[in-house]
Amino acid sequence: MLKGKIYTNRSTLKILVVFTGLIIGVISIIYTELLVSELRQREYDQIDFFAKVQSKLASMNGQDNADVTFLLMEVIQGNDLIPVILADENQYPISSKNLEIPTDLNNQEKLVYLSKMIKEMEQTYAPIKIDFSNGEVQYIYYADSHLIKNLRFAPLLQISLFGILALAAYLVFSTSRRAEQNQVWAGLAKETAHQLGTPISSLVAWIEYFKTDEDFDQSIIEELQKDVNRLEMITARFSNIGSEPVLKPKYLESSVRNAVDYMSKRISAKVSLSVDYDIDSQVQINISRPLFEWVIENLCKNAVDAMNGVGKIHIKMHLTQHKNTAIIDISDTGKGIPKNKLSKVFNPGYTTKKRGWGLGLTLVKRIVEEYHQGKIYVLDSVLGEGTTFRIMMPIMM
Repeated sequence: MLKGKIYTNRSTLKILVVFTGLIIGVISIIYTELLVSELRQREYDQIDFFAKVQSKLASMNGQDNADVTFLLMEVIQGNDLIPVILADENQYPISSKNLEIPTDLNNQEKLVYLSKMIKEMEQTYAPIKIDFSNGEVQYIYYADSHLIKNLRFAPLLQISLFGILALAAYLVFSTSRRAEQNQVWAGLAKETAHQLGTPISSLVAWIEYFKTDEDFDQSIIEELQKDVNRLEMITARFSNIGSEPVLKPKYLESSVRNAVDYMSKRISAKVSLSVDYDIDSQVQINISRPLFEWVIENLCKNAVDAMNGVGKIHIKMHLTQHKNTAIIDISDTGKGIPKNKLSKVFNPGYTTKKRGWGLGLTLVKRIVEEYHQGKIYVLDSVLGEGTTFRIMMPIMM
């Protein structure tokens, strides 16, 4: 069915974006790890080369240890990337290279700092041992260069950038999609209003004709007139969809009561509709009354459908503790909404009915939250027991 296919492309696009992001992330991490492994091996080879140079120098005849150490440090000075520390067999630092040592330390504090670095370095890499011909032993301690450390953050940076781009693309897509939806709904609503105009005009003419017949039951004419008035109001509502509504101060109680009175005469006699007006009748809210009453009617109609025409609808109104917001709870004894569907009830296309587009609650949410700066959500729902929708509207102080 058409309603089952509405917006399926949106889910497919989301999955595609996430899947693409995962592939890019995995490839980036694998490639970076290969680079890091290769660079790490090269750095190890370089440090190992230092040790081999030392071994060669130490075997030279007539060369004392001081000269050997000097020549070895000359080789080490050629390293401008790898953090290294040369230490004796007791881990006493002799020299270091490529370490960010705080400049405000004295000589003793520097030795303490280098000793601490030695402990940290040997946790990652085993030091390279240097054996002198006279039995003296020294060690070269080393760590990953800044290049390797920075490369490890490259995948995270790439994933973050992709995430930002994906988010931007999604926001652009969502905005354009929402704008397109709004245009479709507005166009559909205005076309519906236009199509209703002709039969309404015809009904008005028939009512006037019946009025001239003295034998025609006048009570029927009155009810027909009410329905025609309601159709005209509905037409006006549809005409206003997509346009900024005109908001005016209206009494909340009378607005809700008017919608309830109309619905009570047009729903199944097996449905009990009760209202608890725990609110001052002079409380006003800034609304478009036709649209606001349509919200109440729509929620009541959905409740009747959820109960299959048999059950109870209870509407309760009260103010929040700070008296600045009116709360309207609309409860039914219907079949309830599954927990995994609660977040989707206001989505376009969502419906449990065999017929319908699933746009009613979407328009309700738009009218309440976008047009009236209120809030609507499912307060509670239990399968087999019923559902409560809550509307929160700011009141005029």
